[in-house]
Amino acid sequence: MILHRYRLGAAVPELALNLNLTPVPNDLICAPDDILDRLALRGAVSDAIAQAGTTGAERRKAVVPLFKDAMEQGRDKIAAAFIAAPFDAVPTTRAYAWLTDAIVIEVFALAVTHLHPNPNPTEAERLSLIAVGGSGRGEMAPHSDVDLLFLAPYKLTPWSESLIESMLYILWDLKLKVGHSSRTVKDCLRLAREDYTIRTSLVEERFLVGDARLAAELTKRLRTELFASTIPDFIEAKLQERTERHRKQGGQRYMVEPNVKEGKGGLRDLQSLYWIGKYVHSVKDASELVRHKVFTEDEYLEFKAAHSFLWAVRCHLHLLTGRAADQLTFDMQVDVAEAMGYVDKGGRRAVEHFMQDYFRHATDVGELTRIFLTAQEAAHLKAEPMLQRLFSRSKKAKAPYAIKQNRLTVETPKTFLKDPLNLLRIFEEALRTGTFIHPDALRLIKANLHLFDDAVRQNKEAQRIFLDLMLKHGNPERGLRRMNEIGVLGAFIPEFETIVAMMQFNMYHHYTVDEHTIQTISHLAKIERAELDEELPVSASILKGGINRKVLYVALLLHDIGKGRDEDHSILGAKIARKVAPRLGLSKKDCDTVEWLVRNHLLMSDMAQKRDIADPRTVRGFAKAVKTVERLNLLCVLTVCDIRGVGPGTWNNWKAVLIRALYRQTKFALENGMEALNRTERGTEARKNLRAALPDWDEKTLKAEVARHYPPYWQGMHVTAHVDFAQMLRGLGNDEVRIKLTPDEDRDATRVCFAMADHPGIFSRMCGALSLVGANVVDARTFTSKDGFATAAFWVQDSDGTPFEETRLPRLRKMIERTLHGDIVPREAFADRDKIKKRERAFRVSTSITFDNEGSEIYTIIEVDTRDRPGLLHDLTRTLANANVYIASAVIATYGEQVVDTFYVKNMFGLKYHEQEKCDALERKLHEAIVQGVERAKT
Repeated sequence: MILHRYRLGAAVPELALNLNLTPVPNDLICAPDDILDRLALRGAVSDAIAQAGTTGAERRKAVVPLFKDAMEQGRDKIAAAFIAAPFDAVPTTRAYAWLTDAIVIEVFALAVTHLHPNPNPTEAERLSLIAVGGSGRGEMAPHSDVDLLFLAPYKLTPWSESLIESMLYILWDLKLKVGHSSRTVKDCLRLAREDYTIRTSLVEERFLVGDARLAAELTKRLRTELFASTIPDFIEAKLQERTERHRKQGGQRYMVEPNVKEGKGGLRDLQSLYWIGKYVHSVKDASELVRHKVFTEDEYLEFKAAHSFLWAVRCHLHLLTGRAADQLTFDMQVDVAEAMGYVDKGGRRAVEHFMQDYFRHATDVGELTRIFLTAQEAAHLKAEPMLQRLFSRSKKAKAPYAIKQNRLTVETPKTFLKDPLNLLRIFEEALRTGTFIHPDALRLIKANLHLFDDAVRQNKEAQRIFLDLMLKHGNPERGLRRMNEIGVLGAFIPEFETIVAMMQFNMYHHYTVDEHTIQTISHLAKIERAELDEELPVSASILKGGINRKVLYVALLLHDIGKGRDEDHSILGAKIARKVAPRLGLSKKDCDTVEWLVRNHLLMSDMAQKRDIADPRTVRGFAKAVKTVERLNLLCVLTVCDIRGVGPGTWNNWKAVLIRALYRQTKFALENGMEALNRTERGTEARKNLRAALPDWDEKTLKAEVARHYPPYWQGMHVTAHVDFAQMLRGLGNDEVRIKLTPDEDRDATRVCFAMADHPGIFSRMCGALSLVGANVVDARTFTSKDGFATAAFWVQDSDGTPFEETRLPRLRKMIERTLHGDIVPREAFADRDKIKKRERAFRVSTSITFDNEGSEIYTIIEVDTRDRPGLLHDLTRTLANANVYIASAVIATYGEQVVDTFYVKNMFGLKYHEQEKCDALERKLHEAIVQGVERAKT
């Protein structure tokens, strides 16, 4: 080991303030001399000082550019080497730490030798500079903070204070984010006892420069006077801190925009292992935990791989953003994936492959954390209080199981592994007894996943155990999630392995595919436990009335198993289900039903959200596809669980109303015949309801109101809307516009009713007016009366997917009135508002436009599937209006950044669009409007 020594004046004893250059490391991403020539820097600094003025400010001004250039050049060298080897995170983080150390030490040397020379230092003027926190660990990302401790033997002297002040000014001028403290050894011990944050930072203390004896004294006294006697307290504090950190980050490992540092399964979890390991075992490297039997060699390799991968991601984030960014937002996921060399393949984007790797590593971190913390709990945490142990019944287990630390584990591993079915049975036993499985048992299972072969998968007892895990114990999600995290689910059902940790790169899905699947099963179990009776009355009644639970649970388990390939995931999933369902022991009939449910698991959701369910043909078409009430019941519950499993807030009253209405109408048709659904009966009922709702109207006026509307007017709206329109139309002048806004709590929306003289393009202007006030249209109906008045009803929500508050309705009304009167031109007003957010630009959303003349008796259905943006609906409706297309209704379904706008239309003669040439022309115009709108939104 070579030590380069810098010659100091005899006036500054090296014994008191050691300014030797630190050892040259050999494990950096590039050669240390390429990063920073420290001798050259010291020489240049000395020369600059010699030519500078005599004041501290003048001397700092002379040397800061030298330090800045040296630091920037060093960072550029490290970044270039890392970009060329984008997974080599460990030597990269060490390189950044070494460069930072070197700069800090050189600034210290400058302060001691030139800015504040002290010919005769006293004992009290000894000073040690120590790196703490991440700096102390020797791991730094490009824009990490610098954490420093100035350690003095006693209270700081004026000389020490001046030296520290000068150092900090220089470091701040270098734009380094410095966290610093000035303390004595006694201060450190006292404050570390009181504050776990300070104690944790001192666990990682590392001597940099100055008085080495003082630093050694701190290390020794921390270990003997504090750490050794407070191990249980420290472990408990770290556990509580971890729990609170996860709660703030959302509590889920599979959040689609994870925080690499603070999130569940992130770097902070790995650092917690290191802190506790060093606190308990005095280890300097995680590899030493193998020697202490905390990790096996394989587990350490997982730790090492996760540690390197997560640090690589964090370093790329810092380099790409030019700042200390730790949130993997959607736009940054694409950039980091590209920087790390991921490519599109197998029908999936590069970013999806990257994020699947990310979540797999996050899962490994979770398992390693669980193993490590349980081992420390067993060895160090306080025992249960005596009274609690005396009066609580200790859990017992029969062979081959045992209870350890109140958790289920394996009595004799060799005996346990003789029967591979035990790898499944232990999960059933845990659910049956309500006991958590001990990490020792999970480690054993994970190490023996190879025992799941075809013979085990075909074994009838294995099939029974697996199905019972879902069907018999009331909380299947707990067992399935644990099985998934350690690989059992993918080993028993190899087809499931493909979707483990698979991210769906969109704003709609909140979880990975496997976690979404488990969430859907969790919601089904909640319905069965009667926890959602008020919220989901239809699903609850279906389950209480009797249903094939086995089919439903298996269908939910497999409904998204086909995702991530080139083929439609519903079709491919059905093919996979055809193979997997028999392997789970289902009968031929049940297998057929599971396959049908997987193939059609989006059918009810699409029909309810993308079609006008007030149109009898919509319901008849759906009923023909479903065929039986049994399948309808199964599909309804599956659909509800699927939507609720997408993420918090996805399910709302609007979707609930649509699903319930479609279910009830379809069930009525299946039980009473398709002919029971017809427009005439609906119209008769609606007119009867209106008469009943207006008892104070005279017969003549009421008869005129009923007669002024065409038959389609009477379908699809509640009687309250018909009453509103009747009152608005009464006495309405040709140049008058009437508007009524009504909160529709049943649908989580605000109903906006318009009445005015009809004229071309009015529907588009209404859409523009609503969009300008931030109203998201989710449904719309427009009708023209026989005497030439337009009546339109829009259901709108705010940006949070909820009805507009009463206090916002006056502004909403005013904006609508100004737009309809021509005071505001929507297209011009959208110029500054119709923008695609930066984090949403990374999504690829292809545009698809289809024409359907079979889905409705009297309308052509135009379905536009494209990227959502504030001005889209206005652009589409304006384009249709300019082409003389009459829009009868619009149904809007939003899925994150994607939207499906469905229009029920007629031509100017009141007919469907049958001519292919006209359909093609309309499609071109709509495509053009979408492309132009996207270009405007990007500028």
